[in-house]
Amino acid sequence: MRISVSSDMDEPVARLLLDELRRRGHDVRPHGALRPGADAQWAACSEAAAREVADGAADQAVVCCWTGTGASIAANKVPGVRAALCTDAATADGARRWNDANVLALSLRLTSEPLLKEILDAWFAAEPSDDPEDRQNVAHVGRLDATRTDSRRS
Repeated sequence: MRISVSSDMDEPVARLLLDELRRRGHDVRPHGALRPGADAQWAACSEAAAREVADGAADQAVVCCWTGTGASIAANKVPGVRAALCTDAATADGARRWNDANVLALSLRLTSEPLLKEILDAWFAAEPSDDPEDRQNVAHVGRLDATRTDSRRS
C-alpha cells in the first residue's frame, strides 16, 4: 500500500512511524520535517499528504503534529479526505470501520511506541462497514465535499 506520511517535527515517534510502516511492507512517501527541503508547517505538510490520497497517488496517509488536531483539520480541508485523529486502537478501528477514514492523524505528544503499533494494527485490520447507515453517512460527508467545492466556484 502507498502511504503518505507527514509530520511538522522530526520527532522520534514520527521516525518510528516511517520505520514501522516500511517494516509492514508499505511504500512510504514522507512529507514535511520527514523530507529534507519540504515545507514542515503542519498545515502545508498535512495538506500535501492528504492531497496525495485525494489524487490517488497514495492509498492512505498518516498526518502528525504535536496534538494531531491541526494535522487532522488541514487534511480534512482536502475534498475526498476523511481524516480521523486517533489516540487509541479502538478509535482507529471505529474510524476505519464506521467512517471509512482514509487519513490517520496522530499526536506526536501522546503517541508512544507501543500505542503507535496498537493504533496501526487496528487501523490496518479494520475494513469499512457495509452497513447501509454507515455507508449513507460516508456518502453524506462526500456530498459536503462536493457542496464546498461547488460554492468556491461561484
